[in-house]
Amino acid sequence: MSDGDYDYLIKFLALGDSGVGKTSFLYQYTDGKFNSKFITTVGIDFREKRVVYKSNSPDGSAGRGQRIHLQLWDTAGQERFRSLTTAFFRDAMGFLLLFDLTNEQSFLNVRNWMSQLQMHAYCENPDIVLCGNKSDLEDQRAVTETEARELAEKYGIQYFETSAASGENVSKAVDVLLDLIMKRMERCVDKSWIPDGTVRANGHSATDLTEPSDPEKGKCAC
Repeated sequence: MSDGDYDYLIKFLALGDSGVGKTSFLYQYTDGKFNSKFITTVGIDFREKRVVYKSNSPDGSAGRGQRIHLQLWDTAGQERFRSLTTAFFRDAMGFLLLFDLTNEQSFLNVRNWMSQLQMHAYCENPDIVLCGNKSDLEDQRAVTETEARELAEKYGIQYFETSAASGENVSKAVDVLLDLIMKRMERCVDKSWIPDGTVRANGHSATDLTEPSDPEKGKCAC
């Protein structure tokens, strides 16, 4: 697909403490490679990938493929960049929330990140996938799968154990998040919940599709 040759532009935001592997996770997803020498992200960075999304019709058959341009934003996990990070929350449609399976504190801080999302995301119930990263370091594990799944269930979100090094469940986690977003879009007749400039259908921005008549219409309508 050439530039502009897509049906939707969708932005995802990767969140989590510094050092949990957000940059490596996104690099593995977009390039299928692992680099153990990434330096800490300063501020905001992003990667891109083109995919074709096929939804299933009620009879189980695959529908027409939608051409998706994914922008995957990589955020700094340090507290000093928090105000910059939260400024991007409202422009993202979905969130990849990562913690390090070998670092218990990063897992405990998931609650803080969820609070930030509930305050700053485009609606009170955004689509989130929780990822316990570095599953390849089993001998250094500090968080059990049971603990992580219980936390995910508490928030009503899906959980995957991922490895940016081996690629385990990396694509699956992103695919599930994309599926959540596309299904939300299908359910919403009123597209005013979509962050401005995030989704484009046939080259039009979200504000071209619908123009909210009042501030309340910016909230999730689903």
